[in-house]
Order: sequence, then structure tokens, then C-alpha cells
Amino acid sequence: MIKRLIILMLAVFSFQLVHATEGMWLPLLLQQLNEAEMQSMGMKMTAEDIYSVNQGSLKDAIVHFGGFCTAEVISNQGLLLTNHHCGDDYIQAHSTLGQNYYQDGFWPGSKSEELPNPGLFASFIIRIEDVTDKVLENVTAGMHDKERQAWVSRNTERVKMEAQREAYQDVIIRPFFEGNQYFLFVTETYRDVRLVAAPPASIGKFGADTDNWVWPRHTGDFSVFRIYAGPDNKPAEYAAENVPFQPRHFLPVSLDGVNADDFTLVFGFPGRTEEYLPSPAIEQRVDVLNPIRIGIRDRTLAVMNEAMRNDPEVRLQYVSKQSRIANSWKKWIGESQGIHKTNGIAKRKAYESEFQKRVAANPEWKAQYGDILGRFEQLYAGQAPYAKAREYIGEIAGRNIELFRYINTLHGVAKSYNASGAPGLAGRMDRIKNYVEGFFKDYRPEVDRQVFSSLMEVYFNELSPEYQSEFAIEQFVASNKDYQTLASLIYGKSQLIRPDVMRQALEAGPDVLAKTIQEDYAYHFVRSISEVNEGDALKEYQRIQEDIDLLQREYMKAQMEVFSEKRFYPDANGTLRVSYGKVDGYTPRDAVQFEPHTYLEGVMEKYIPGDYEFDVPEKLRQLYKSKDYGPYGEAGKMPVCFIGSNHTTGGNSGSPAVDAYGNLVGLNFDRVWEGTMSDIHYDASICRNIMVDIRYVLFIIDKLGGAGHLVEEMELVHPKK
Repeated sequence: MIKRLIILMLAVFSFQLVHATEGMWLPLLLQQLNEAEMQSMGMKMTAEDIYSVNQGSLKDAIVHFGGFCTAEVISNQGLLLTNHHCGDDYIQAHSTLGQNYYQDGFWPGSKSEELPNPGLFASFIIRIEDVTDKVLENVTAGMHDKERQAWVSRNTERVKMEAQREAYQDVIIRPFFEGNQYFLFVTETYRDVRLVAAPPASIGKFGADTDNWVWPRHTGDFSVFRIYAGPDNKPAEYAAENVPFQPRHFLPVSLDGVNADDFTLVFGFPGRTEEYLPSPAIEQRVDVLNPIRIGIRDRTLAVMNEAMRNDPEVRLQYVSKQSRIANSWKKWIGESQGIHKTNGIAKRKAYESEFQKRVAANPEWKAQYGDILGRFEQLYAGQAPYAKAREYIGEIAGRNIELFRYINTLHGVAKSYNASGAPGLAGRMDRIKNYVEGFFKDYRPEVDRQVFSSLMEVYFNELSPEYQSEFAIEQFVASNKDYQTLASLIYGKSQLIRPDVMRQALEAGPDVLAKTIQEDYAYHFVRSISEVNEGDALKEYQRIQEDIDLLQREYMKAQMEVFSEKRFYPDANGTLRVSYGKVDGYTPRDAVQFEPHTYLEGVMEKYIPGDYEFDVPEKLRQLYKSKDYGPYGEAGKMPVCFIGSNHTTGGNSGSPAVDAYGNLVGLNFDRVWEGTMSDIHYDASICRNIMVDIRYVLFIIDKLGGAGHLVEEMELVHPKK
């Protein structure tokens, strides 16, 4: 009891100040909120060096890569560096068993051999503006939410129309602090982005699932692309006459590396965090929803991993799918463990206790905010059964069984046909054909069928019966309640997973295609399950979630008023952010202390010949044996990765890690397992981001890939000499 009280007291006294390394900050506001602190930690730049609209600055070298990762420009010819796992879909798309760039690496000798990637884009941020007053014009405190949203939407469109921009630029406006603040972003998007180089997967994904979210790490997680522009250096669609893009700024590359306690800055587009959730939301996620997700993906990964180990073709087809499923699976495990290890829920409750105490002491706050926390308790309790059903069906039908995702996509095609007839699909047939062909290219029904039979066991045994499909139950009973028999029935009778049938239907036109889809046995099975989720369960979940979202906006406003002495940073929402920290090890558990650097020696210690996770290319083994590290080694060793206390999340993959002077020293690609809870609870003692040392990247490009011409294109610097 005494120990628990001490934990609560420490939480109360420590919550008010944001840790120096916590936060994902808007670059526009660094001067007023962060510059002094950053310089006290060793930074030699100014806020203007990082973000400027008047001159080239760091932000002009940072791009949103495909809308899901970050990349940075590292030469005056538009050379772009990002993670291997950000580029692996494109590397895989260019690969065949006969010419397997994914497995063997891709090292073209000239720009003419660089490969186009339809659909891939790179977006720059030109400027950021606070437009809160304009967006919230005519919005009042007591206004009904529908009226409020109408005003916000109307004002947003007006502000976007009035914003100054070039014809080739775009304007987006995003809400911050749950809609209490709004910022405008002027962007410039380039759509001719070509693959330039990639290491073999045995380097770019070294350690694969076993090492994912883990430190010590030895992964060379990088790939190289190039932005091409029109002859006027403006954005242009892919064309042979396009030329390498000339950036406003590119990052010099440091050959001096980093030492423990060195300042680091990570610049990128973090996707989503929820740092200001109430304790009932965290409890629901950690103790209810995460176990559901983890258990389902345990089963999926067991099937996929076995198939990939036994068949190189399956491995090539499923590597990206498996990575997406495994990445979140392992993250959720670490998130739950980290919350419990750091007493995250107790600390959040202590924060809420202090909030309630301050509110109670102020009559105005008490009237306005006094019942917020109690209302959260009621809402999350009421939402719980629907949240569980949504999670079960979402994981099973939406994210793990490929047949379900495929059929639900085709259902959209059928809906369009039913609404508008053949003319409604006439202009979309080429896109539908491309989708279907893309699906079959990397689809193995024998693998998916095993996943199906395993997850149907979860569906019929763990999901509450009131959320199960009557039609699905009937088919299960008709299969003698045997999951393999059910799988054989569904996959055996479906025409939608037969490439020849689908190609004939597509060639025959919209009428035949729609008929083929809607008369399919598997279509009826899949839709019966999905429709239950889309019906009462999802509707009730969303109804309550709308109330939660409204209350969260009010709670966010209340926190910023009640804790006025605290620096608040907005949750990540896919917009450009800065996080800063230092190179720093950590103690994950009793008697274990992790150093902040790893070396090539560790790669060799993990080496397992022929293993799909820990194999090492022969040439890399030879380079290690001869210690042929060139200018990239350090004291006879080859640095590989390092960790720091920068606050990052998904979307920061590929973000540059720069030193105190703004030189590139590393490439962010992961977080440590113990600290993955930093999306909802940051703890400076164990939250660390993982970066590949830029010297290892250069070493692999030059010494292993023989692509020294790419290194020559960069500006190499020695800031410590």
C-alpha cells in the first residue's frame, strides 16, 4: 500500500512538466516553445535554420513519402533516402524470382536504370499557418456539434480558397488538440519518384520479426529513391524527359557519427498518437482490445511464417503482408507490457486526480468541467461490448483473411453497379482489372484458407453469439462444425478466387462482373459476417464514440486551461513535426543496461546461414573479415545502429536523424519494444527510437553495392573535426 501511494505521489509531482525529450512539436512554433531548451541540450542551429519560409531550411529537405513514411533529400539532384520497409512494396513490385531485387538488392549504375513507381509521391511542406481564428469564426461554446461542424467545414473551405499558393501547390487544413486549434499547410507534391538502390532483404530486413521493435538492433533499414521534376523543376507526372529535382535544401551527411549524450533531432510526419486519453480508454486498450488483436494475429502469423519458410515464392509474395500484420502485433504486445511496467495507468489516474482537485477549487471550472471524468467512465463502460465485437470482426474480416478484404472491395463494385447500372462501372473497369490482377499476383489461396480455418475458430468461440452471422452459423453447422471442412466449402465453391473466371467476367463487362460477384457463395458468406459488424454493433460503437470524441475535445480544452503552466504538444496527425533528444542507452529490466550503439560484429553474432531472418550476404561477411570499412568505420569497427530519446511513432519511419548542426547522422526506423506505449504514455526512462547509422548506409551502398557514384553525389562533412 505504501509503495502504491509513493507511486501516485511521484506521478502527481512529475506530470506537470513535459520531459525535455518528450513531444512532437510543430516546426512553426519552435522559436517560442523549444529553441532555448534545444540549444541548452547542445543544438547549434536556430529555429530559423529548421523552419523558414524566407530561405532554404531543414524542412525543405523533408518529404512525406507516399503519405505513409518520411524521406529526406540528400543531394542537389533529388536523391531521396528512406527506410527499406517504406520502399519494400516498390522493391517487391519490380522483383521476380528470376530477377529478385528484393532478395539480391538493386544497384543500378546510372540514372537511366532507375525504376518508376506509379502512384508513389513525395510531398514537401512549403509553409504552415495558424488559422484557428478563421476556422472557428462564428463558432460559439454552446453550439450544437452539427452546427459547429457545418461552420468549421464552411470556414475551412473558405480559408483554403483564400490561401496564397502557386497553381501547382495544394492546401490542407488539419485540426489540432481535438479541434481546439487549426493549422494550414501549403504543400508541393512530386509524382515521379524512381527507385535508385536497395540493399538485399538480408540487410534491409535483417532480424525481421524476431528483432522487430527490439534493441540491440542490426538492421540496415534503408532504400534510395530519386525525385524527378519537369524541365522547370516543377511537379510533373512521370515522363522520360523529366529531370532530377533540384531542392531548396538537402542534408549534408556527417562521417563523424554520434556519441552518447550527443544532441539528435528527428524531423518527419508522425502518424497518430493519443497522449491525452483518459485512464478508462487506456485500460480498455491495454487489458481488453490488445489481447484480442494479439491473439488473432498470433494465429495468422503462425500460418504465414510456416508457408514463407517452406517456399521462396510464397516468401516473395507475402513478405509485405506478413510485415504489416507482424509489425502491429508485436507493437501491441510491447505497448501493453510498457504501460504496466511504468505504472502508466496509475500515473494517468494521478494526473486526473490532480485535474479534479484543481477543477473543484474553481467554481467556474467546476460548473464547466466537473463531470468530465465521470462521463468518460460511463461512456467507455457502455461502449465496451461493441468495441470488443468491432475488434474481433475488424481483425478477422478486415485485416487478416485476404478473401474477406478482397470480397468486401468487390462489394463496393457491386454496390456501384446496383446504384447506377453498367454506366456506373464503365469508366472504372481498367482500375478494377488492375486491382484484381494485383490481388492474384500475390495471393495463395492455400495459405489464406489455413488462416481462414484458424480464425473461424476464434469467430465461433470467442465472439459473442449476438454478433455472429446466422448464415455463417448455418454453413458452419452444415460443415459438421469442422473448420477445415468449412474452409474447403467456402474456398472450393468460390468463383471469385479463380483468375480465369474473373478475367472472363471482366472482359465480358459490368453486367457479367456484377452478376459473378453477387451470385458467389463466398460473397454471401463474407458479406453476412461484415453486415453484422456494419449493423447494430458498429452503429452503437460509433454513436458512443461520437460522444467520446466530443468529450475528448472538451477535456483537451480543460487540460490546457487547468494546467496552464504545462507545455502541451499536439497529438501526431500525419503533419510535419520535430522531436529532439539525445543518444542514450536505457535499462529495460533489472540488472540489464543497454548501450546506445551496435556494430557489424553483432550482425555476425546473429548470423544463421540460410535463415530468412538472420542470413548474411557472403560479400558482407567478406568485408567484415577483411575489415574493409573505408572511411565509414570507427576505430576498426563498423557502426550499424544507435538509439536516442527522440519521441517518435509510425510515420516517422524514414525520418532523418540530424546532429546539432543539421547534418544527417542516422535514419529513424523503429522504437524499442519496452517503449512502444509512447503513443499513449511517454516515459523518458525507457522510450527510445532506433536509427540506422548513416555510415552503415554509406558503407553498404559503396562497399557492398558498388554504387559509390551515389555517395559521390552527396555532400560529406566532418563537423567534429
